[in-house]
Amino acid sequence: MMKDQSKNKAAVLEALKKQSVPISLPELIKVLRHRYPDRTVRRWLAEWSKKGMILKQGEKRGTCYLAIKEKFTEPADRYFSQASQKIISQIKAPYDLRKPVTYQPKWLNQYRPNKDFYLSSTQLAELEEAGSRAKKYKTAGTYARHIYNRLLVDLSYNSSRLEGNTYSLLETERLINEGTANPDKPDEEKTMILNHKEAIRFLVDNCEQPTIDETTIYTLHYLLSDGLVAPEYAGKVRDYGVKIGGSTYMPLENPKLLKKHLNDIRNKANQIKNPFEKSIFLLAHIAYLQSFVDVNKRTSRLIANLPLFNANLVPLSFDAIEKNSYIDAMIAIYELKDIRPLADLYLFSYRHTAEKYDVTIEAIGFDRVRVQYRQQRRAVIRHIVVEKLHGTEMDNYIKLMSGKLSDPSDQKQFIRNIHEDLEQLGPQSIVGMGITIKQVEDWRTR
Repeated sequence: MMKDQSKNKAAVLEALKKQSVPISLPELIKVLRHRYPDRTVRRWLAEWSKKGMILKQGEKRGTCYLAIKEKFTEPADRYFSQASQKIISQIKAPYDLRKPVTYQPKWLNQYRPNKDFYLSSTQLAELEEAGSRAKKYKTAGTYARHIYNRLLVDLSYNSSRLEGNTYSLLETERLINEGTANPDKPDEEKTMILNHKEAIRFLVDNCEQPTIDETTIYTLHYLLSDGLVAPEYAGKVRDYGVKIGGSTYMPLENPKLLKKHLNDIRNKANQIKNPFEKSIFLLAHIAYLQSFVDVNKRTSRLIANLPLFNANLVPLSFDAIEKNSYIDAMIAIYELKDIRPLADLYLFSYRHTAEKYDVTIEAIGFDRVRVQYRQQRRAVIRHIVVEKLHGTEMDNYIKLMSGKLSDPSDQKQFIRNIHEDLEQLGPQSIVGMGITIKQVEDWRTR
């Protein structure tokens, strides 16, 4: 009997693994053709969720489950082209045989925005095809805000993982969503992940800005490094030399030059029109300059997402790439100023990220109009309640305001969303509208 139950349990898990999108319990039972009791399958799902074998999304009747695939490992040749493999072989030579190098401002100065490209036309086209599935959203930052919860976990986890953080994806999710840390792991790892959470929130809140100002870079570094570096160096350019482990590269030490070059990077990035090219430019040059005492690569990884957020493109979560391959690509930049291995990794990871967020969008059931016109919708509701509009007067006002939307095809859904919200008005939904529950009650009474 016990043997049969173990066999049945394995069969259910295998069925779940075959699902490409999150599935509810009733749907899973249908897939299993009602061979197993609901209560038994529910118990197994709870057990697997606790062990981190599956991902649980939603609550109550909306709860869905998705099997977490085993850790993705790919041989280096799956990441890198033959040309990139030859480049990496050069930085794999014994340390003593590699030439010591320092920062070369010429590499930055020679770059001509919109004339020179680190990504080939083929790579840009492939990235555009993969990422533009999110470009139906018109307001900058709409897509990033929509997938915000998933983005917090994925980007925090993968960026921290590339720094050697040992928190699992499930542990990261619990820390970010519930504040539950693993007591067996160093406080530094917990701080690193929570810092990512705050930094990503800052970027999403500011992603509507088309240009990157000086404050953005320093604030981002401060949020990522708070509690991990001395307070006087969080969000500030360093005033002493640093070394790069495993590399012959010696970064600049002059703080005035570091500030100048960091500003030059920002100015050139703001001139780049293609968001992917702008992204990889920031990813490479901010890490190469090493203007801060630590947390330079983390800063570069997060700010590389800002152009993608702004253009409503799928973000880059650095999923599906191994730490050693990422380090090799960065050392190729430090010692050879060759960006091709990093470009290969960027493209490889972006494909995986885009596919993952397709699943996330399906699971959430996104109402683009609700997100895009949130402010307009809430303003209409406030006016209706304050002015005590009802019946034809209310309908005419809603119709009038819907006619002011940027896309006429969104009007029907906009009107539907307003009526849905008016039916559900309560203390939890009027926060920030500038109206009181007493005004809502007066409006309803009338």
